[in-house]
Amino acid sequence: MTFGILSSNNDVKKLLRELDVMSSVIALLAPEEEVVIHEFASLCLANMSAEYTSKVQIFEHGGLEPLVRLLSSSDPDVKKNSIECIYNLVQDFQCRATFQELNAIPSLLELLKSEYPIIQLLALKTLGVITNDKESRTLLRDNQGMDQLIKILETKELNDLHTEVLSVVANCLEDMDTVVLLQQTGGLKKLLTFAENSIIPDIQKNAAKAITKAAYNSESRKLFHEQEVEKCLVALLGSESNGTKIAASQAISAMCENSGSKEFFNHQGIPQLIQLLKSDNEEVREAAALALANLTTCNPTNANAAAEADGIDPLINILSSKRDGAIANAATVLTNMAMQEALRVNIQNHDVMCALISALRSANTMVQSKAALTIAATACDVDARTELRNSGGLEPLVELLRSKNDEVRRHASWAVMVCASDELMATELCRFGALDILEEVNLSVSRKNKFSEAAYNKLLNNHLPLKYSQTGYLSSSNIISDGFYDYGRINPGTKLLPLKDLCLQEPSDLRAVIVVNSKISDASPPPSMEDKSSDVGHGRSISSSSSLRRASKDKTSAGFGSPTDEKSEPSSGRNTALSKSATKEKGLRKVRGKKEEEKVKEEEEVTTVAKCTGEGSPDKEWYPPSDPDFCVYVYEVTKSILPVTNIKEQIEALAEYVAEKMGGKIPKEKLQDFSWELHISELKFQLKSNVVPIGQIKKGIFYHRALLFKALADKIGIGCSLVRGEYGRAWNEVKLMNESQKGVTGGLPPPEVYIVDLMFQPGRLIKLRSRESDLYRFL
Repeated sequence: MTFGILSSNNDVKKLLRELDVMSSVIALLAPEEEVVIHEFASLCLANMSAEYTSKVQIFEHGGLEPLVRLLSSSDPDVKKNSIECIYNLVQDFQCRATFQELNAIPSLLELLKSEYPIIQLLALKTLGVITNDKESRTLLRDNQGMDQLIKILETKELNDLHTEVLSVVANCLEDMDTVVLLQQTGGLKKLLTFAENSIIPDIQKNAAKAITKAAYNSESRKLFHEQEVEKCLVALLGSESNGTKIAASQAISAMCENSGSKEFFNHQGIPQLIQLLKSDNEEVREAAALALANLTTCNPTNANAAAEADGIDPLINILSSKRDGAIANAATVLTNMAMQEALRVNIQNHDVMCALISALRSANTMVQSKAALTIAATACDVDARTELRNSGGLEPLVELLRSKNDEVRRHASWAVMVCASDELMATELCRFGALDILEEVNLSVSRKNKFSEAAYNKLLNNHLPLKYSQTGYLSSSNIISDGFYDYGRINPGTKLLPLKDLCLQEPSDLRAVIVVNSKISDASPPPSMEDKSSDVGHGRSISSSSSLRRASKDKTSAGFGSPTDEKSEPSSGRNTALSKSATKEKGLRKVRGKKEEEKVKEEEEVTTVAKCTGEGSPDKEWYPPSDPDFCVYVYEVTKSILPVTNIKEQIEALAEYVAEKMGGKIPKEKLQDFSWELHISELKFQLKSNVVPIGQIKKGIFYHRALLFKALADKIGIGCSLVRGEYGRAWNEVKLMNESQKGVTGGLPPPEVYIVDLMFQPGRLIKLRSRESDLYRFL
């Protein structure tokens, strides 16, 4: 008796453990002992079992079996002490397994009939623990335990036990057999009615949790749907208790796997969930967002319903929540909505990109993954991508490509692929290292995925200078635009400097960088100059193109002209006026002193270099080096070759034109005597830069001519590819239908691939993989 009373004191508990009296106390539970001894021995064990060490000692000394036997004692105090000790012991899975072997379920169910609430409560708590195991749930069902639990729920006088009863029922509903049993006996309907009509928050909450657990089974969901569980859950969403709202939202999430339930919530439930998104309680918002995420997945109707309920604003607000789950769920809903163009535009109008930046920087991989997926779904329009770029979202998005999480890496690659749909975005992504990261990822068998490969190719296709440098290939769909430059071959992992940086470098022994630019501009052209440049390809007069050639010759004079340069005299009035002005200026210079003349020459040189490199005032926008000669080329081929209706004749004419501008036909035996290197070196020296506009090259070999052919072919719509070979070789490939097959109906063979000869017999078309093509492509 003394031990029993004193064992409630922590110091006494410690002393009893040190004295190792557990076996002696357990021995006092023997059937031959008196009831009063049973009472205080069980009280001592109940007090001691509150601590883990004592629980282990009780179990190891075989204390569980006598305690189970005492559950049938005639003394209520003995029952109370015994069930309390058992409740503490079965927290451990080993004790639960032994408890099942002892067939103690019937004794526990008998305690539910006790007239003492504390005994009933402890018995329910114990059932709540042991029914986490499937075997115990089966034993409970086999012993008609569910009937007893439902009867307690139907008894209003026992409402203080209803919360614990629902906890046990929730565990039991995980088994389909129990759900079917309840449905057959009418217990399921009673349970739902009880949950809907109860006014006690904890009871409502536990009822919703019971539904949630059961709804993870497809057959259970079907039965619940037949019992119209959705109405009960929608009613629970209106509870004053946050716990009930959370549990009801979670139950709706689970029921969404049933298509019928999903359709029901379209009419009722979604507006209530949208209202919960505005709650001050973060857990409520998270649960509501989870329900909406499941409701809108693969269901455009529900996504529309969420938008119509004004759900976009609260969803975007949740993206700044402190709970990772809430952010991930909200991002999922927005992604589901963005599958529809009208909703996507609506989402974009709410500044969603700005809101997603913090989610991209989250340390939680689930949040990172969902945020990247939302960007992939919403960045389909130029305005959205611009907002993302201006908000600083590209850098954190690129960083996610390094993630060790497969899903994060996959979704980030998807988002990068979508964002790289235009050249400006692709350039920005490359500036942040996206290409380098993706290249590294794709080299790894375990880390690469289809999206990482697609994103890498998409970036290259929108950054053609890099693609050509890395792969040595441009397809017919890779259209060369103004500002394209051929740096030469670079190894994987090597960064390609921007054209602006290359223009500002001093000339060196490195290979010349060939730039393509058909825009006529100074370092900072006015808008009217761009209009003029567009006129070049759309019918400018011959006199204008001639003056462009003369302007180019003026820039390239000083002894570095090519033998193929035209030497026409000015003929128009405008050119005559310019000539007179130049004569007058020459006369004025005779009056100047020697120092002043040298100063003027230096200024002229600086101006020339600035124009060639595109360098101007630091405050003005930078432009690629202008190329008047190439502008003339574009005008001339547009006028003379574009109107030709036969594609083969167009290709042949363009090949002859390119060869003419690059030094003409070169016999194979005289190829070594073609002094193109000296010509390129002279241009580099004259321009004081390694960057040479392609129009200024008058002596070009394979790779110069192939690039010029590709650039001009793209301007007039001739499909051709550009392939880089070894040792300065490059060539163009075109596809043509076999002439003999024209007019034949039915299935046609694929077009044949030809190489365009630009060197030896300009205009000749050589079949790919023929001996002649090998001689052209390889040394």
